[in-house]
Amino acid sequence: MHKLTAEDHARVSAAIAQAEKATDGEIVAVATDLSDKYHDAAWQWAALAMFVQMGLWAFVPGLLEDVYHFLFGGWGEVEQDKLLLTVLMLALAKFLGVWLILNWMPLRLLLVPPATKTRRVRRRAIDIYKAGADKRTVRRTGILIYLSMGEHRAEIIHDEAITKAVAPDAWGEAMIALLGPVKEGRVADGICAAIGEIGEVLAKHFPKSVDNPNEIPDKLIEL
Repeated sequence: MHKLTAEDHARVSAAIAQAEKATDGEIVAVATDLSDKYHDAAWQWAALAMFVQMGLWAFVPGLLEDVYHFLFGGWGEVEQDKLLLTVLMLALAKFLGVWLILNWMPLRLLLVPPATKTRRVRRRAIDIYKAGADKRTVRRTGILIYLSMGEHRAEIIHDEAITKAVAPDAWGEAMIALLGPVKEGRVADGICAAIGEIGEVLAKHFPKSVDNPNEIPDKLIEL
């Protein structure tokens, strides 16, 4: 992940404070390297590689016999117990080999289906929102911008009052404003731009009232 500097944090805090001047909404910004380690994906690909190898032996048994003779030497009759040992050894080696290769996270992420990434990023965003912003405002106007760099995905999650008042497609401009600069490596610029867009939407539906305090700190959280 492109690590954000102290200056970046200050810029995001200022952007949140500026956006909240016109609205009762409370904006939270969170950025993280990854939303999930996808350990299950590594196990699944390793198991698949192992079964593909065993299937190949079933259709081309001569390959297995060649490996057997290489390991145990000679050209004598194949012993079933040693043949079974060969199968188990090679299957285990294939499984562990693929699993170790997939410990390199860029490759693991490449092999995770896009839909799986989307689901897990959203699930993580919801979990963080519930822990840090859900029902922490009197008027139920908390909103989270969540950026997961490893998966190249972002989510906007909000409290019930915003859900009822604002159509889902109203956040489209904010997502465009966020992801455009992020793709160019300007993470703080993207977050600040998204905050500005979100602030404009919130100001239309939840204009600033005189008795509304700042209920959530104006800062960027890096996980």
